[in-house]
Amino acid sequence: MKTWLSLFVWAWACITLCAQNNSYFEVVAEQGDGIFSILRKQGLDPVKHYEEFVKLNEGAIKDGSFLQIGVSYKIPIAKDSFKETGILVKTIQKTEEPIFDKELAQMSLKSEKLRDAVYYLILENNNKNDDGFVHEIVQEVTAALMVHGAKVYVMGDEVPMDSTGQNPLTDTQRMALYTDIINKRYIQNSGKYQRVLVIQANDVSDKENLDVAVYHYNKSDEGQRLAESIQTIFRKNSLDRYSSNVEMILEDKKNLYLARNILPAISVLTLEKYSKNSKEKIPVRPDKAKFASLISNGILNDYVDLEIEN
Repeated sequence: MKTWLSLFVWAWACITLCAQNNSYFEVVAEQGDGIFSILRKQGLDPVKHYEEFVKLNEGAIKDGSFLQIGVSYKIPIAKDSFKETGILVKTIQKTEEPIFDKELAQMSLKSEKLRDAVYYLILENNNKNDDGFVHEIVQEVTAALMVHGAKVYVMGDEVPMDSTGQNPLTDTQRMALYTDIINKRYIQNSGKYQRVLVIQANDVSDKENLDVAVYHYNKSDEGQRLAESIQTIFRKNSLDRYSSNVEMILEDKKNLYLARNILPAISVLTLEKYSKNSKEKIPVRPDKAKFASLISNGILNDYVDLEIEN
């Protein structure tokens, strides 16, 4: 009887210890690190997690707030960490990793307006000579949504090219991968506001003006609403004060495949070189920060307006 009791106590202690270890991970303090900076570098809001950090590291903090260089500190594992809310999905490898790393130190939570929102950003970058312009826009949009509490999945930019510079996957194969990834995560986040935005760039750069169009699936009211919200913001910042307000309906085969097979609503934003003949599209300047701000503001307005109505 004593043997069984001893085994039970030992097992319970192991389970308890494992549970405790699963509540934190350890990071070594570097030169200049304080409680706020070490938490920020791990993607955590220091105001929200300050007290928890102090409790986890009781005895290892000098004079109540100073960290010791070279000492390991316990960092609480939290679902609201930017490492958990900004996810790069590698579609071919079927793996996930945090979108941001060193950038985390400069990020801080501005609000929780989007705490119940999940976004899937798909980058279809058809730039032959990519200078990082479109990629940086997607990064800025992602960060802008995350700092308001949203969870963001980004995919599409890591699809490999073969030796000729062509994508080895067909459009249908690529869209099928996106569909599988998004639908699984849609079910995991059931009950939340969830939207897909495809950002499709065709030979654009920050050296010349752009034409923007935002499309939606004609059988999705939610997708139409998001598209119109983004389009409204762009029209207000158009180079042409009389910019068109034409409804843009998805017609291309690959995006229609997505629209018909994914569970959340989808909108598609296209970027092309400016053309005087593009009467239905919205001309804008190639300012990365401004462009990303217009997209994220349109997304944010759609969510906030929907919340107000409900």
